Amino acid sequence: MTSAPDPAPAEKPASLGRAFGQIGGLTAISRIVGFIRDIAFASFLGAGSAADAFLVALKLPNMFRRLSAEGAMTNAFLPSFAKIRQNDGRDAALRLAAEAQIFLIIGLFILVLIAEIFMPQLITLLAPGFTKTPDRMVAAIDLARVTMPYLPMISIVALWSAISNAHDRFFGGAAVPILANLCFIGGAVAIPFVAADLGMFRALPIAIGLLVAGLGQLFFMFVILRRLSAVPRLQWPRLSSAGKTMWRKFLPAALGAGAMQLNLLVDLILASMLPVGAISWLYYADRVAQLPLGIVGIALGTALLPRLSALEAAGDKVQITKTLDEAIIFGGFFVVPAVIALILLSGPIIEGLFVYGAFGIDDAVMAAMALSAYALGLPGFVMVKILQPAFYAAGQPGTILKISIMTVVVNITGSLLLMPLLGHVGLALATSFSGVVAAVVMAILLRRCRRLDGGWIGVIGRIFAASIIMAILLLLMLTFASGLRQLLPAVGWLVLLVIVGGGSFLLAAWSLRAIPDEFLCRLRHRKT
Repeated sequence: MTSAPDPAPAEKPASLGRAFGQIGGLTAISRIVGFIRDIAFASFLGAGSAADAFLVALKLPNMFRRLSAEGAMTNAFLPSFAKIRQNDGRDAALRLAAEAQIFLIIGLFILVLIAEIFMPQLITLLAPGFTKTPDRMVAAIDLARVTMPYLPMISIVALWSAISNAHDRFFGGAAVPILANLCFIGGAVAIPFVAADLGMFRALPIAIGLLVAGLGQLFFMFVILRRLSAVPRLQWPRLSSAGKTMWRKFLPAALGAGAMQLNLLVDLILASMLPVGAISWLYYADRVAQLPLGIVGIALGTALLPRLSALEAAGDKVQITKTLDEAIIFGGFFVVPAVIALILLSGPIIEGLFVYGAFGIDDAVMAAMALSAYALGLPGFVMVKILQPAFYAAGQPGTILKISIMTVVVNITGSLLLMPLLGHVGLALATSFSGVVAAVVMAILLRRCRRLDGGWIGVIGRIFAASIIMAILLLLMLTFASGLRQLLPAVGWLVLLVIVGGGSFLLAAWSLRAIPDEFLCRLRHRKT
């Protein structure tokens, strides 16, 4: 009779600030490269029918990606992996990873095959408004058939990134989006040379670039896991007791992720019924709003899940509360001023970033209106990204499912009420409101189970006060420095506004003691 393997020795996790800094820094680089991608996209495709067709085609693998791996699978897998690694050892955890990997490969292969066969029906479901413009419909179907094989590649990348994150190695998962954005840029730049005469199919080089990105991301993560000796081996499908537990958690997590994707689907369906360009206006506005959400919310959520999973396995509720308080303060320091800046500067931001080539000033006005609406929901969405890992770490994906269903109901109701009045802006407002509702409900539930207290409220209040000072200075500049705007290009004016706004906020935050303590400690440490 052999004895059970010794548990893995406890490892001191990286500080939340350090993990957030690494993930957020790489995410910031990725978002900057992403903006360059979107500028190229706007220049060569604009906001017309060809752009709408490609954006719908791109939605399909992205929606399934969040459902199959990047969302539900990771949230179900990582807490199970962390618990088994702590209790049964690293080898047992890697066996679970291998088991999850083979089922993911088989399931996604079948899913892609079905999607390729029934793509016309899927695109009709995603964008019923395209039936009125057959050329958009045909282009979206063909482009979606090209992009769909990206799904299994990025899903395996997401699983491998979760394994790397569980080892406190966040670099790989945060860096792989940069590869995708570079391939997107390459595809967009190639359009005038190889696809200028393809009409509605001008986005084909970008679609091919997406597949190249998937292969590059797989290779990149393979190298990282190989250095950690943590590459899951290929094996015949089998279900261990640990695997059964993980898949039981996966089902409600998948349904919860599916509910959130239903939100996006409803927005897409309704937007396809609006005038040509509405899908693109919402896309460009969303890309800007995703900058603080990605750098702050997603980065914190990524850093929190393995940390909270380990704390739940150890039963340390006190440290869980401290960790969540710290994360909310980190998030608020960046998001509160970002929300105010995005609302005040929505016009200069869209004009400075995207008004090139085929993307005109009228498109910029429409996108700026949507950006202001999306900005209102940023605090809610960032809070959701911070609080959601606490439920997954505690083994409560069912709670997330219930909240997600409620969010869908709020979003659909709001969209149906606001779209007839406000058009595409109404869709953005409904999305924002649903995110705020989800965040409030999560906070109430975590407070009831004593995993969240109000230790962060005072600091967030001081951050808000510093943001108001920033807003006053920006308003004065927009009002009395309009002549300077005439002397500068749009992007130069935007850079000046960002410098003034960011600088005034930092000075005000320093004066009001609103800068998070860990940031100050790290700054003092570097000085010494």
